[in-house]
Amino acid sequence: MPTFHVDVRVTLRPVILDPQGKAVAGGLHSLGFTGIGQVRVGKLIALEIDAADEAEATSTAEAACRQLLANPVMEDFAVTVTPSADAATAALAAQSADGTPR
Repeated sequence: MPTFHVDVRVTLRPVILDPQGKAVAGGLHSLGFTGIGQVRVGKLIALEIDAADEAEATSTAEAACRQLLANPVMEDFAVTVTPSADAATAALAAQSADGTPR
């Protein structure tokens, strides 16, 4: 079964105040970083999921977000699924030099 790398990006909903983002913005401005406007802080959760295909990996990650990784009242999430490095290497190894499958 192939392995997929999944990045889950969890952010506060736009209507929720972000005090941590305000603190980071203040710190950046005090360090002389100009031109930086609003800052929002979230979290990135990296998962490795064994699944039959990308759709199954996405479904598993989204279920994990709804049940544990994100608070549905305050947070939104986005899931990005890519074949893991091992799966990508195996796919390349299965191709001949001209790119056709062996």
